[in-house]
Amino acid sequence: MSTSIVIPRHLASHPFANRGLAVIATSILLALGMTLALGVAGARADDGSDGIGGAPSTNGGVDQDRSRFTYQVDPGQTVNDEYLVQNTGTTTQAVTVYATDAYNTDDGTFALLEGAAAPSDVGSWVTFANGTDRISVTLDPGAQQVLPFTVTTPADAKPGDHAGGIVVSALSPAGQVSVDRRVAIRLYLRVKGLLQPALSISSIESTYEGSINPFAGDTTIRVSLTNTGNVSLGANTVSQVKGVFGIPLSGLTDEVIPELLPGSSRTVTLTVSGVGAWVYLNPHVSLVGTIDADAINPGPLPTAERDTSFFVVPWGFLILLLVAALTWLIVRLSRKRDSTRAAAWVEYTEAEARRKAREEALVGAAAGTPTENSGNTSTS
Repeated sequence: MSTSIVIPRHLASHPFANRGLAVIATSILLALGMTLALGVAGARADDGSDGIGGAPSTNGGVDQDRSRFTYQVDPGQTVNDEYLVQNTGTTTQAVTVYATDAYNTDDGTFALLEGAAAPSDVGSWVTFANGTDRISVTLDPGAQQVLPFTVTTPADAKPGDHAGGIVVSALSPAGQVSVDRRVAIRLYLRVKGLLQPALSISSIESTYEGSINPFAGDTTIRVSLTNTGNVSLGANTVSQVKGVFGIPLSGLTDEVIPELLPGSSRTVTLTVSGVGAWVYLNPHVSLVGTIDADAINPGPLPTAERDTSFFVVPWGFLILLLVAALTWLIVRLSRKRDSTRAAAWVEYTEAEARRKAREEALVGAAAGTPTENSGNTSTS
């Protein structure tokens, strides 16, 4: 199985172990195939016996002002430059240096074609002092060598950016297998002419995930970005969710998109948090193109924006409304029951009062009525 060398965006300070280096590609050659393992570190064996490094060179030494090869040329123009390779290990190593083309992987990572693949763009425009597209040298421990090379731009080369890389590969035995350690540095060549920096949002779709708190859901926005121009560009994106009448339902969410080479596409997932389930949601994404610090300024950078809309069922609100309605109903029924009981009690107490009043009246009347002989006095 083979794979591509992936190039990291940030380079460390050491000119050989890290500066301008890309990835260590460790190839273990088996009887029936090849396995390639990738790691971002210095291109050295675990025991430090084998190690390689490379950097742009000027006047026979490391060029501390360059982390990559960058050129701006006319069609048909030739550029001469130097690549310095060093054996940073403790054993003699035979190394091969070659150029190849770059591309973006599905997740947008900058990568180089595998070693066996023939380049068709800027990688095929590079030749070394031996007149071929690759050169091999043997280096003693700690030794270094400057390798001159020439980039010959075709007369019919298309205007814009052409990206590739220069790779140094060292094959060394490791028991019954062989290990191929590879280090790469980026190569950018811009052909003068009509530059068209352009980025587009070719598609957008959104989903909503609610939470227990109906005012704190997440809106996930998936956008497909395409570099439709001829200049390598990154982007700064800003996402927001709006509601009816354009009322903001969230804050602004920023995201930095790494560089896309001309013609490349990438799908990016953006998450906007703290969005309430306000039935109608209108996610919006805008972007502004960016360039790397070491890139040549192409002029005004592009902008793009796109939105979508969808409806969500506000389950949180519905549950709150249901709880509120049930609470109101229970309170109302309780009050009605209490009112009925109070009215019955009042009616009962009034009836009792009237009954007692009647009884007292009857008792009083009976006590005040004279008997039949009450007015006669008996004599002896």
